[in-house]
Amino acid sequence: MGVSTVTRPERECAGRARSAGSVVVVLGVLAAAFAVTSYVVPRSARGPVKEEPVAAPVAPAAVRTVGHSVVYELLGAHGARHVTFAAAGSALVQQAEVTTPWSTAFTRLGPAGRTEFYSIAAQNPGPGELRCRIVVDGTVVADKTVTEPGRLFSCAV
Repeated sequence: MGVSTVTRPERECAGRARSAGSVVVVLGVLAAAFAVTSYVVPRSARGPVKEEPVAAPVAPAAVRTVGHSVVYELLGAHGARHVTFAAAGSALVQQAEVTTPWSTAFTRLGPAGRTEFYSIAAQNPGPGELRCRIVVDGTVVADKTVTEPGRLFSCAV
């Protein structure tokens, strides 16, 4: 004795997906219209402006800047492809192909106490392994190895 199951026709499910998509589009258009209107309508048309007391200017607090010595390394027998890394000033640098062993070093400056982001990605042309390492201020903070040829991977902190 079997238990009957009810399945919805594909047409009914597809219609619901289109309906939900339409609702999202309409909400997006309404949000954009509201944003444009709030910038276009003159301030005087929005009602009287409430005067607020003027505060005395505050001198900006001195922020201590620190430098971090960063080294990215790629180690392997067959080089690496599509190398992308976050360099000094958080600029992204890309290189189509490099020979290994490969490394780059720089100093990144930033506010003291702020967490910094370091990342390098590459593709293993294979065969064999490709290893990436990130060394910050003399300490290895990321170390990863991949062995599959053609595999794109990354080290990040």
